[in-house]
Amino acid sequence: MATQSFQLEQMFGSKTRARLMGLFLQYPKEAFFVRELTRRIDAQLNSVRRELKNLIDLGLIVEKQVENRKKGKSLAEKKKYFIVNTDFILFDDLRSVFQKVQILLKQNFVQEIDVNGEILYLAFTGRFIDAKDVPTDLLIVGSIKQAALEKLISKFEHELSYEVNYTLMPKDEFLDRKQVADRFLLAILNGDKIVMINRLSV
Repeated sequence: MATQSFQLEQMFGSKTRARLMGLFLQYPKEAFFVRELTRRIDAQLNSVRRELKNLIDLGLIVEKQVENRKKGKSLAEKKKYFIVNTDFILFDDLRSVFQKVQILLKQNFVQEIDVNGEILYLAFTGRFIDAKDVPTDLLIVGSIKQAALEKLISKFEHELSYEVNYTLMPKDEFLDRKQVADRFLLAILNGDKIVMINRLSV
């Protein structure tokens, strides 16, 4: 039986709104300018502005101004930036929801990769488990066409609103590096990770 692909906009009514919420909730201490937001979530400027207003009216996002004094000008130019309101009554609940949403997005992503290649092992690590010392976020062992993988990674990044560093390793290379106790590979295999596919019994 085919599994229906989860879409953020189904829950939140707008893909732009959902991606904005996901970005703000994942980085509650960061402030964002409008142009940066359009780039980070790959959306149109007018759409971002409209959804920012909706989120401000809701109380989840706060608009602030910073003064940038330009050389040779006596007047200060006020520039708006936006930050999540951590005092919003539903902040913790929404953060929890979006963490669970990421699990659904991971499942969609893994299913798409699995049907497009011969995948023997796939694990999420790095930023997915808050391990900043791990140099990759995703380890894939098996074979898949590079163009197909890059397309799926790009789509996944757009849904998550951040870049994913991945490592694709053929089976033979994986077994060889495991045999010689390769430091990079063992750091992943012996560390915390979210294993989604394991047909190698490792």
